[in-house]
Amino acid sequence: MQQKSRRPYLASECEDLREAEKWRNQVISEVARKVSQIQNAGLGEFRIRDLNDEINKLLREKGHWEVRIKELGGPDYGRVGPKMTDMDGQEAPGNRGYMYFGAAKDLPGVRELFEQEPPPPPRKTRGELMKDIDADYYGYRDDDDGVLIPLERLEEKKVIKSSIREYKNKKLAAMREAEAEDKEETEPIRMEEEDEDEECEGEQISPDETDERSEVARFMAHVPNIPTQADIEATLVERKKKELLETFLGD
Repeated sequence: MQQKSRRPYLASECEDLREAEKWRNQVISEVARKVSQIQNAGLGEFRIRDLNDEINKLLREKGHWEVRIKELGGPDYGRVGPKMTDMDGQEAPGNRGYMYFGAAKDLPGVRELFEQEPPPPPRKTRGELMKDIDADYYGYRDDDDGVLIPLERLEEKKVIKSSIREYKNKKLAAMREAEAEDKEETEPIRMEEEDEDEECEGEQISPDETDERSEVARFMAHVPNIPTQADIEATLVERKKKELLETFLGD
């Protein structure tokens, strides 16, 4: 009867690709069998811990055989091979690479590992933060691409036109308000003069008053081009317009 060969302790001792494939498949079978056993919570704490350790050891051995198969010219199972299901195995925070299977996840001390929050990522030092900061970070090279400057000039022209239009509209509105105020100021004066004229027409003029007024008329006749009230109003309005126009052009 031919004695059954044992699996080499080190994968590097195997020199045959077909043998390495066989030993890898054997490890996978043992992992599946032990994962099925560890689902039984009645095995006891110590037996469950031993089974969990054996499963993790077999998973590491499977990785060694896959590396050896690649060295012997076989497929790269780590990249192209199907991923082996770990039968709900879970990695506890802080224990990188060590998996807990089945009832092992409910063992005393293990359950707390899964309930606690994972540790926060390490904070970067000031040197690490400053390592990637250069001139681009501060925007010193934004104008080098030749795109930003034309856009800024176009936007600047739009803003200038809008500001000039707004300024002119305000000036015109101020001039109209000033004209309206001048009209309001001159209107009471015109009404008072009309009232005085009506009073004068209603009064009887005595001969002495007629002589005095004729003398005044003779005296006033020497003053040429006496301005009327309408002339005075027109002069005031023209002067106000000139002042506003000079102010507008000066600004």
